[in-house]
Amino acid sequence: MCPLILLLAVPLAAFAAPPVLSLEEATRLAVERAPLLDARRSQIEAAQQESRRAGALPDPTLAVGIDNMPVTGTDAFDVQADFMTMKRIGLRQEVPARAKREARRSLAARNIDQAQADAQAEHLQVRRETAGAWIDLWATQRELHELMALREETELASRLARARVSGGTEPVADALAAEAALLELDNRIEAARASETAAQVELARWLGDGTLLFTDEAPDFTALPVSEAQLLAALDRLGPLLPTTAEIETAAAAVDLARAEKRPDWSVAASYGQRGGDRSDMVMLEFGIELPLFTRNRQDRGVAARQAEYQATLAMREDLRRQQAARIRADVARWEGFKAQVARDRNALLPLARDRTATALAAYRAGAPVRPWLDARRDELDILIDHTQRLQGLGRAWAALAYLLPEEPQR
Repeated sequence: MCPLILLLAVPLAAFAAPPVLSLEEATRLAVERAPLLDARRSQIEAAQQESRRAGALPDPTLAVGIDNMPVTGTDAFDVQADFMTMKRIGLRQEVPARAKREARRSLAARNIDQAQADAQAEHLQVRRETAGAWIDLWATQRELHELMALREETELASRLARARVSGGTEPVADALAAEAALLELDNRIEAARASETAAQVELARWLGDGTLLFTDEAPDFTALPVSEAQLLAALDRLGPLLPTTAEIETAAAAVDLARAEKRPDWSVAASYGQRGGDRSDMVMLEFGIELPLFTRNRQDRGVAARQAEYQATLAMREDLRRQQAARIRADVARWEGFKAQVARDRNALLPLARDRTATALAAYRAGAPVRPWLDARRDELDILIDHTQRLQGLGRAWAALAYLLPEEPQR
C-alpha cells in the first residue's frame, strides 16, 4: 500500500502535459521579455526627461569681485586707500531668444516621437522574428512526427525481410536493402531531431531560458491577415518605415532650430558694490544683446547643413519605401507560390505517394520483391520532407507580411 499512497500523494500537475505554446502566445511572451524592447522603453524615458528641460532658461551666474583696486605704489592692494575701490557681488542671467527656446522644445518633442517610432518598429521586428522561430520549430516537429510514424512500418518490413531470408524465400540482398532503408530513415530522424533542437534554441533566444517549447496547431497560413493592396497603401505605417517618418520630422525641427539661431539672445545683470569709509555704495544694472552680424559664415552655414540633412532623410525614406514595396510584392509572390505547392502536395503528391507505398507494401507482403516498396518508400520520404520545408516557407512568408502593420494579425 505504501507505494500506492506515495503515488497518490504526488500532485496531479506532475503528470499533466507540458503547456502548449501557440504562435500568438509566443509572440506575446517575446514582447514582454525582449531586452531590446526594455532598451527602447528606456530611450523613450530619456527623451521625455530631456524634453522637460528643453527651452528652459540657463542657470544664472553669480559674480563676486573687487573693482578699481590699486596694485602699484604705496597704496598697492589697499582696499581702503582709493575711493573708487569697491567690493562687488552680482547676478547675470542669459535669456535666449524666444524663437530659439520654442525650436528647442519642438526638437525635443520630435526626439520623443522618434524614440517611440523606434520602439514600435522594434516591437514588430521582435514579433516577426519570434513568429519565424516558432514556425521553424513547428515545421521540424511536424517533420519529426511524420518520420516517426513511418518508422514502425519500415521496421516491420525489415523484420519481414529477415524472416523470409531465414525461410529461404527471399534473397539476402533484399533483406540488406530493407535494413539499409531503416538505417537511412533513422538518419533522417536524427537530422530532424537536431533541427528541432536548433529551432528550440532559436525560439528560446526570444522567450528566455527555461520556457517549455511545445507548439500548438498553426494558424491558417493560406490566408493573409492584410492584403497586398492594403500593405502598399499603408507603406509609411509599416514597421520598417516608422522610424524614417519620425526622422524626417526631427530633421525638420533641426532646420527650424538652425534658423532660430539668427535671433539675438540678450542678457541682464545686476550687481551691488560696497565701498569703504563713508563713501556711498553703488548699484549696477546692465542689459546686453547679441549681435549676429556675420550670419553668412556662421548661422547660414548651420541652416544649410540642417537643410541638407533634411533632404537626405527624405531621399533615404523614398529609397526605403521602394525597397519595402518591392519586398512586399516579392513576399506575396513567394507566399502564393508556397501556397500552391502545399496545396498540390496535400491534394495530389502526398496521397499518391502514400497509395504507391501502401500498394507496394501489400504486394511485398503477398510475396512480391522488396525493391518496389523500397523505391516507393524513399520517394514518399523525399516528398514528405519537401512538403514540410514548403510548409515552413509558407509560414515564414506569411509571417513576413502579417507583422508589418502595428495592428494585431487577424487569426
